[in-house]
This record gives sequence, C-alpha cells and structure tokens, in this order.
Amino acid sequence: MNKAVYIIRELVRKIYLETTLGPYIVQPFYGAYIYFRFTSVDEVTRINREFLKNFGRKPNLENPKLFNEKVQWLKLNDRTPLQTKCADKYAVREYVKEKVGEQYLIPLVFDTKNLKDIKPENMPDFPIIVKTNHDSSGGSIVIDKHKTNWLVVRNKLYKSLNINYYNKYKEWQYKNIEPRIIVEKLLQHDDGSIPFDYKLHYFNGELLLIHVDLDRYDNHTRNFYDPDWNKLDIIWGHVKNGRQIEKPAKLEELKSVSKALAQDFCYTRVDLYIVKDQVYFGEITLHSASGFDEITPEGWDLKLGNILKLPYES
Repeated sequence: MNKAVYIIRELVRKIYLETTLGPYIVQPFYGAYIYFRFTSVDEVTRINREFLKNFGRKPNLENPKLFNEKVQWLKLNDRTPLQTKCADKYAVREYVKEKVGEQYLIPLVFDTKNLKDIKPENMPDFPIIVKTNHDSSGGSIVIDKHKTNWLVVRNKLYKSLNINYYNKYKEWQYKNIEPRIIVEKLLQHDDGSIPFDYKLHYFNGELLLIHVDLDRYDNHTRNFYDPDWNKLDIIWGHVKNGRQIEKPAKLEELKSVSKALAQDFCYTRVDLYIVKDQVYFGEITLHSASGFDEITPEGWDLKLGNILKLPYES
C-alpha cells in the first residue's frame, strides 16, 4: 500500500473511532463508497468480480464443480428463513437451545438496540465481548470496564450498525437481520488466554473436516484434521499451519453437538469452544470464507467439491 494512502487511511480511522463527531462526519462518505462498490452491484456481478480477483477466473455458476464454486451456487440459490435466524448471533441462541440445550450457550449479559446503552454502568465487572448480531466477526473485548475507552467501543458499533453485511459478498442470510448489540461473557482459560476455535465442517450433514484456529489474537495459525483427529496437509486461506495439538478430551461431544446443529443445511461450519471442560457454541457459518479463500494443495478444492452434493445432485 502506498505510504500516503496508508497515512490518510489511518487518520480517517482515528477520526472515526476516537472522536465524538467522527462517525457522523465519516459515515456518509463510507456509506457512499459501500453503496457504489457493493450495494448497487447485482449479486452475480459482485460474486464474479470477487471470484475473479481471488482465483483469476469467474466461477462456473451453472455447473459448479469446485467447493468454492458450489458455495457461490448456494449463496444464490439456497435461501431459507432458518438461515437468517442462524446467521443472527442473537436469534441463533433459540435454535441452539432447541437443538442441544442452553448449557452450550455463552452467557448473554446484555443486549440492546440503542447505542447509548453501551456504557460502563450497564456492564458487568468481569471480561466481556461487545458486538453486533448481524455482522461477521469483529467485536470489542473489554477486560476492565473502568479502563476501557467506551467512545471507541461505541464508534465501532456505530459503524457495524450502519452496514448490511449482505452487501459485501452477497450472503443472503445477513440481508434481513434486525441489527442489535449483544454483550457476552468473554470465554477465557484460568491464565486469561482465549480458547481455540474448533470449526467443524459438515457436508450434507456428515462431518468431513475439523479446523482449529490457534492463538487468534496473537500469532494466528490454523490446523486441519479429519474426524478421527489425523492432521491433514491443508491450508485454507492465508493462515499458515501451526503446532500440533493434542486431540481434545471433549472431541466426541464436539462432534455430537455440531452434528445436531448441522442437519438442516447442505453445507455448514459449526464453531465451538472448550473452556474448563465445558463445550460452548460460537456460531453457525453457512459459507466458509464466503467461498473466496484458496484451498491448497491444488486439488483439494475439487476434492471437497466432489463430496459436497448440491440439492439438485442428491
């Protein structure tokens, strides 16, 4: 990135996040940028452009063969109200409770649709994560509410609340989610570290891959395993493989919980955590990396595509 562009970008970011009027000044321009680059572009055109950018060619949407092509087909053709519910980080709690029980839910300590409610007097005295229900990833980790810059937290939320995540990669399930702010207890081990993400990939209701994100907020690496915990030589995206880790003692519970949550979908990734021998639900992802991450070594994209059967192939 050009140095001058980087400096301007960081200045705009600082104004947005660290000043009271920043969001109200910058957001109209950012909103216009989002509109002309994403919102005003039809779904197929937007998908073709992003696929071309990442893979050097457009996807075959009529007769998809690669896994990433089939994800694009699902984005355009497989749409149900349940998908919207499960993409909503607030509404999905009901689905999880019905399928596997509320003991797997991360404690929800606060929720609101009013940004002004996000202030220290409304927050607990233990570590939390503050995020919106309709976005993908993101959120602010708050370790000590008395040492937190709540202006920055609210400004980040303001930005999220004013974005419809559907527009970026045309994942329909995000389009009709009613925005809300949720505050959850932060999952931590006794030493304060953040637990690994166990992400279980289901193809037509059957577990095929488990990928583990290690040290996500420090030195992020990622490993892939088969259902029996044999390590696989796969790199998905731009995150390198990490150190070998032991098979979790709760592996069978991870499998049973994720399987119950995956049965209503053609393809899904169920994210879970383990803290103090307790399994917790993270989220349900219907289109991993939105179908735009390269899978290496060469051949894995086609191999996974052959395994995933689209509705018309069943």
